[in-house]
Amino acid sequence: MKRTSFSRWPCSIARTMDLLGDWWTPLVLREAFYGIRRFDQFQQELGIARNTLTDRLRRLVDEGLLEKRPYQTEPLRYDYLLTEKGKDFFGVLAAMSRWGDRWLAGDEGAPVVFHHDACGHDAHAEVVCAACSKPLRAEETSMRMGPGYPERLKSRPDVQRRFADSTS
Repeated sequence: MKRTSFSRWPCSIARTMDLLGDWWTPLVLREAFYGIRRFDQFQQELGIARNTLTDRLRRLVDEGLLEKRPYQTEPLRYDYLLTEKGKDFFGVLAAMSRWGDRWLAGDEGAPVVFHHDACGHDAHAEVVCAACSKPLRAEETSMRMGPGYPERLKSRPDVQRRFADSTS
């Protein structure tokens, strides 16, 4: 069965989910942030099937989030290293962790705490406005068509309705 692709949708959330594809991909990236670099280490830490891990690593390399570097020639084996694009995914994982800590953690608290080495404090992700640094809250935020929104879709009635409240 062929899965639907969201890679061409005019929505960065849909495109990101298309790239992630499933629950294993963000977990592979999480392990990369923990310093895991080798296939066998990823497999051991995640308990993931070899064929599934091969597919996820290939996809992350193809999409430019991980880079393959040989560390052994006989047999040929690779380290998988975060690229700049991959490192930039940290904020997504941190936001997911923050939401999970708030809504899914038990009474004992967060299972993992982020420690901000630069200031020496434990911290959590906070999504803030890049202009004023105040928290972005759903009730105080609206979506507008960006410069990359396809011209051919702008006049569709469903698109007009979606953005009607934010265009005034």
